[in-house]
Amino acid sequence: VQLQASGGGLVQAGGSLRLSCAASGMSFRFAIMGWYRQAPGKERELVAVIDSGGAINYPDYVKGRFTISRDSAKMMVYLQMNNLKPDDTAVYYCIYREPDEDYWGQGTQVTVSS
Repeated sequence: VQLQASGGGLVQAGGSLRLSCAASGMSFRFAIMGWYRQAPGKERELVAVIDSGGAINYPDYVKGRFTISRDSAKMMVYLQMNNLKPDDTAVYYCIYREPDEDYWGQGTQVTVSS
């Protein structure tokens, strides 16, 4: 399994970024995919998860601002982030979820300035 995240960067509060994750090495069509993030000194936390049927789960702190989507033909997962806040600053990780294990990509840094 390989997960390659990209699209991070520096943005001002209120701005937008779109993260992309290129996946390989799994049956993507049936895969549960998602994004987590980790800020300095904090634990990793869920950002969004999407299953093979398109069902999506967002925690309250990103609901209404972030949108996860997937393109099975391209084996890609996206995270559109709007109205970014300084608290969104973190390394964002793409994940592939199996019943007994999560696979993690290398992460992409998102920094939101106030």
